[in-house]
Amino acid sequence: MVRAAYTYFPLVLLALLWEVISRSGVISQDMLPPFSVVMRALWGLIQSGDLLSNGTASLTRAAIGFVLAVGVGALLGAGMALIPWVYRGIDPIVQIFYPLPKSALIPLVLVWFGLGDTSKTFLVFLGCLQPAILATYNGLRGVDVLLGWSARSLGATRFQVVREVMFPAALPQLLTGLRTALAFMFLLMVSSELVIATNGLGYLIGNFGDQGSYPEMFATILVVTALGFLADRGFLALSDHLLRWRP
Repeated sequence: MVRAAYTYFPLVLLALLWEVISRSGVISQDMLPPFSVVMRALWGLIQSGDLLSNGTASLTRAAIGFVLAVGVGALLGAGMALIPWVYRGIDPIVQIFYPLPKSALIPLVLVWFGLGDTSKTFLVFLGCLQPAILATYNGLRGVDVLLGWSARSLGATRFQVVREVMFPAALPQLLTGLRTALAFMFLLMVSSELVIATNGLGYLIGNFGDQGSYPEMFATILVVTALGFLADRGFLALSDHLLRWRP
């Protein structure tokens, strides 16, 4: 408890600084509402149920896109690492589209899928897919070949070598890539909902901004920030559990 308080004490100072700057008039309260006002707006959103319904919609779409991207990306990355012709077929596509900001595809996805859940889920899927592919590929390619040779000399089949030797050895690299994909998930969740949604946290942020309801807008932004932080902490805890075999 003491360690946690010490670790996150700077956040308390940041909130106090926010309150002081806004109250002092250095920045207009119309542009930066005091932190206490934002907290009251947050409580109002919780009581009204708007935060729960829109948050549930956002996280459901994002989670589906993320899980699909991890599954497909792991399969494609493993294929690239283990099968030469799969690498030759997929790597050029990955390299071409990797630098492309996925948010640039929002107008195209809107035309394809409309305002429904599919458009947002597809964007999250695209954004998380390439980190999952590259993390799996790089992780498997980085495994010491001596580990595989040793397992084969003891009678392991190729499938057993991949499942019981290569994947566990590649897991640290894979989890690092999935953590990056998790950050992309929240980024694309909000950016897509700002443009092509009728509900969701991103939709709330844009709608409150258009109405000039800045305390509610900042409150929703803080909720997205908190959700992203909690997801990252949870993922790190899961990673520590999966990698508990490491010294």
